[in-house]
Amino acid sequence: MSKTLSRAALGPLFALVTAAHAATVTPPPAPPAVPFTKATVIAGARFFADHCSACHAVSNLRYKRMGADLGLTEAVIKKSFMKPGGANYLKGIHPAMTQAEATKWFGLPAPNLSHMARALGPRFLYTYLTSFYWDPQRPSGWNNRVFPNVAMPYVLAPWGGIYTKNGTLLVPGRESPAVFDRHVADVVAFLRYASDPSIFERRAIGRYVIGAFLILAILAYFLKKDYWRGIHEKRADDAVGKAKSGKPVTKS
Repeated sequence: MSKTLSRAALGPLFALVTAAHAATVTPPPAPPAVPFTKATVIAGARFFADHCSACHAVSNLRYKRMGADLGLTEAVIKKSFMKPGGANYLKGIHPAMTQAEATKWFGLPAPNLSHMARALGPRFLYTYLTSFYWDPQRPSGWNNRVFPNVAMPYVLAPWGGIYTKNGTLLVPGRESPAVFDRHVADVVAFLRYASDPSIFERRAIGRYVIGAFLILAILAYFLKKDYWRGIHEKRADDAVGKAKSGKPVTKS
């Protein structure tokens, strides 16, 4: 793989492993609410497979698990999501670019994104991916407002457009801002799911678990009432017995 082609194939999430420091230095502006449904996760997974998986791993999410969680067949997973050569359906998402190649070409290994959404939060990821601007002083030609001097080139520019640091549009993207922002939101939704694959399963059974706890709480309340009623009745019987026997009645 040539140096030029490898740069062109680089995914849009290259150096997030060190973005936590940038997030503490420069708080990102609040983006619109990022939708999180199975539909947005699937759309984000497709976009990730096409544009990000060449360089970034999500090794803690197996293709088989993704199919089960999102209701996708093995055939669909293999056709639409298993892009890198040598991908294994029973293993996680591994990139085509090696860590050694990434270090040689960009100075840093591409981070594994398995837990990035949990570490930084969806809001930061969304803001990071929409904050790139053209900077000819940087080796890659790109910089980022919330992650200064980022090593990752902005391969989403053909879709989102090229902007200056102050927000001036230099080259329009293929998509409208609304459509592009939706693609970014979908990728963020996928990364959020990838960092916590049990979320849909938990949501599905969560209402039943809460319902069971409520029923147990009600039963415990009536059990407590019945228990203390028995104690009060016994105390009352003891008091009556002592009164009849002429013994002084004491409160316990």
